[in-house]
This record gives sequence, structure tokens and C-alpha cells, in this order.
Amino acid sequence: MANAPVQRMSQLMAKTLRDDPADAEVLSHKLLVRAGYVRRTAAGIWSWLPLGKKVLSNVERIVREEMDAIGAQEVLLPALLPREPYEATGRWEEYGAELFRLQDRKGGDYLLGPTHEEIFTLLVKDQASSYKDLPVILYQIQHKYRDEARPRAGILRGREFLMKDSYSFDTEDEGLAKSYALHREAYQKVFARLGLDYRICAATAGAMGGSKSEEFLAPAEAGEDTFADCPNCDFAANTEAVNFALVPQEATAPALEEIPTPDTPTIETLAAALGVPASATLKNLLVKVDGEIVAVGVPGDREVDLGKVEAHFAPATVELVTAEDFTGRPDLVRGYVGPQGRQEKLTYIADPRVAPGTAWITGANKDQTHAKNVVAGRDFEVDAYVDVVVVQEGDPCPACGTGLKLDRAIEIGHIFQLGRKYADALKLDVLGQHGKPVRVTMGSYGIGVSRAVAALAEQTADDKGLCWPAEVAPADVHVVAAGKALQTELALEVSEKLREAGLRVLVDDRAGVSPGVKFTDSELMGVPKILVAGRRAAEGVLELKDRRTGEREELTVDEAIARLSA
Repeated sequence: MANAPVQRMSQLMAKTLRDDPADAEVLSHKLLVRAGYVRRTAAGIWSWLPLGKKVLSNVERIVREEMDAIGAQEVLLPALLPREPYEATGRWEEYGAELFRLQDRKGGDYLLGPTHEEIFTLLVKDQASSYKDLPVILYQIQHKYRDEARPRAGILRGREFLMKDSYSFDTEDEGLAKSYALHREAYQKVFARLGLDYRICAATAGAMGGSKSEEFLAPAEAGEDTFADCPNCDFAANTEAVNFALVPQEATAPALEEIPTPDTPTIETLAAALGVPASATLKNLLVKVDGEIVAVGVPGDREVDLGKVEAHFAPATVELVTAEDFTGRPDLVRGYVGPQGRQEKLTYIADPRVAPGTAWITGANKDQTHAKNVVAGRDFEVDAYVDVVVVQEGDPCPACGTGLKLDRAIEIGHIFQLGRKYADALKLDVLGQHGKPVRVTMGSYGIGVSRAVAALAEQTADDKGLCWPAEVAPADVHVVAAGKALQTELALEVSEKLREAGLRVLVDDRAGVSPGVKFTDSELMGVPKILVAGRRAAEGVLELKDRRTGEREELTVDEAIARLSA
């Protein structure tokens, strides 16, 4: 990057805006558009202008350097992919409506890649035949595509986005664990160099599959993920991965008793009528899993996290029941469903808080009637215990019991130990040490490159605009010519000297633009150092301002060059 030509704003294709875009919801969206870094092409599709492309390329460079440092090899695979590999793994259907599907002129089915596990697996199957060819780590930095129902928040949640995805291939689980650890350490270095505040959180595998999974989350108000953080220990997890321990209790409640409860079809009306807290009641939410009705039991004061339910039943489709689903099911009395005394089998999963021995007030499977002293394990059986409640602030930490804190965050990275899911589906074997085929085990590791730009904007911006960390900024110094000919001449002269000293320089040499607008733009654009050729230009004196701290000092040209190139 050293000795790159000075970028003159009089020639720069970037127009700053005074007002926020009408459709902007989050800070990064507002500022990246206003500062001339990106422009909207269509819903969820963005164009990167010169300054934005520089920042994006700097993030790419840092990611690439740290991936190369762990011995990963860069490749580039196509974004337009055939249907067959994704059908073999089941993800052609599992991805649902988020997958961009298309056909060629001959009617062949294709997709725009959301992730590339299948294609990397086939690449290694083609290239590796022996255990001597492994382990190997391959990566690419490439655009991905997901047909988001509601693309929002600018580049944070788009239909097209730039991502680094890497994949490890090993013959043994111990090798996979090592590859996973290498990526985990590399990611910490990447995000430290980017200047991001982040947390490493336990996570669920979702549609990716596999066993161990961790997310790298950047705390931000604009984040779409919620994570739980323990103030007393190092526990941190996406709320979907927080699990409450199942602790059976000794049943002490008297026998089950049915009680008339007219006009109490909801937890709120039931608790009010009986004068009990909602936590004493058992809520039974009915869902359909691939068309079959399933009941989900949770304490009445808690909400069901449908994401957790979907994760438990994946890849099956989960949806809420409708009024029509009660037709022809006299055993399902709307508003009065209970898990006990059922004549017709109903699959019943429950949160661990509905542990064996706990007693509840719940529906009696009769209209206008509930039952009390209904004990789990005595009066009804649970088919599977699954933590399915929405995590709340103050819930006990699974590690130490301290009340958890909840924060919003942006997912900037995710690492998975996939195991042999894709190798099994696509029959990826190599010849082992003993002359027999060995099935390969895999890891998958992603970094949202374009998303990292938005996360940085969210975390580092202030009330004046963007404020980039030095290593990702589009320039090292933003030179501003206040306006007069002498000031412009000095600004261009010092800009060239700074370039010769190895710095990346953006100079505002625009004619006919007021000093006030130039100063405002320099703060909006967020280059770390601002050097102004202003009122003392005739004396060869410049003003150096630190964009983050606001500190200012007057320096001669030589002093400014020495200070900035140190």
C-alpha cells in the first residue's frame, strides 16, 4: 500500500450527504451512505464506492494474512453452483426460501452459493487420494447469496455479502480439533487487528450441522443476535445455546385435582382467576413438525424460543398450529390443553424447568377446566427434555449460577466442527495408513468480511461520523486545504511528501467548497489523522488533529511528516 498515489477529492467519485437516507435504520447504514462509502443498488444489494472499497480491501488483507499464517491455501470457487451436491446433503430443501435457485436455458437447476461445504468437499475428493495429502486447510474470499425476506440495516443484512469461508480436512478427530484451534486463534488475531470489540460465544450448529460451534460476536445496538454473558465467570453463549440443567425433584404434591376455570384460555386469565403467579402454571404450546402436532411445555411465565424448537427438530419444518388444526381433534381443547391423561398419543417435549417431580397447574383437556397438582413424571411423561425458553436477564449462569446479562451483537465470525456430515453424504474417503479407506472429517469457518466493515462502523463511530481504526482506514491521513490558493498549494505539496514517506493520503483540494463543509466531511469520513492547511499556511504551519480524541497541535511541514510517518 506504500507509495500509492495521492487520492484527490476533486477527482474522487464520492458525494457526501448532509442528511441520513430515509430508509436507514442503523448507524452504520446512515454513515456509510452519507460518507460516500456505499450506495444501494437494490434491496439488500450494495455497490462499494472507492473509499468503501479501500476499507473492504483492508479487511480482506488482514483476513488473508492471518489465514496464510496458519498454512491455509487460498482458492476461488464459483458462486453459481449445481443442484446435485446440495441435494445429496439435503440442503437444497433445508435452506428453504433463503436459497437463490435458478435454471439455465436447458432447464438445469442451479443455485447461488450461500456456503460452499459441498463444493469444497468435492474439490478435495478430486485432489486428495491418500492420508499423505492431508491435513489441508483451504479458503476463499467470495460473495455469498441469501434471499433474505427482509434485507435491512444496510450491509449488515444483505442478499449479497462478502465472506471468507475456510474448510479443514483431516483423517482423525484429533486433527480436526487442532485445525479448529488454529482457526480460533487466527480469528482472535484478525479481530484484534481490525480493532473490534468481540466475544467468543458457544453457539448452535443450525443448518451447517456438526458438533462443536462457536460464534465471534461484536457487541452493538444494531446487532441481530442476543448473547448471554456472565459477569462472574468467562461463560458467554448465544441465547440459543444457553441450556438450563435438568434437576429432578422429589414429588410432594397431593393427587391431581381438576378444577372449573371458566373463561381462562390464557396464562394471564388463569393466573388472575386462581390468584397464583404465572410461574405456577404450565404453558403448552402446540406446533406442527412436518405436519404432525407436537406439544411444547414451558413454565407459564416463560416464552418459547421457536428457534430452539426448530434446531431440535431440524431439518424438519416447524410452524405454529392454526385454528383449523383443532378440527377433528377433540383431544385438543383450545386454551385448555394439558399433557396428562391423554387417550391419543401426542409427542410432548418440555423445558428442563419442567423437571420430574415438579407440580403444575395446566389444562385438563376439557373445556373451561384446568387441573392442579399435575406432577411431571407421575401424571405425565416427557418424550424429550430440550431447553426451549427465551433466555431472560438474570437467568442463572450454567457454569456458576450468577445471573446472566443479555446484550445485542453482530455475528462477525463462526467456526464449526462439522465432523463427517458432508464427507458421508459425498463419500469423501482417502486411503489410510493401513491401506484401507478412511472417511475424512471436516471443519467449516466463516468471517463476514463486508459485515465486519459495518460492525466497525457501529462500534467506532461518534456523533460526528465514522472513525476508522488505522489498519482498515481508507487513508492514513486526510489533508484539508481550507480554500485559498496558497492553502491548496501547501496541502498538495505536503500530501506528496507524505506519500513519499510511505503514507496513504486523501487530500481535499475541492475548489468552491467552503472550509466548514470540508472540515465536516473530514470528520464524517473518519480517517484517523486530519492535517489542515489553514490560517497559518503562509508560515508553513499546519494543524494536525486526531480524529478519535480531537486533540490538535500546530506543526511545521517537516514536523508533521515526521510525526505521521513515525
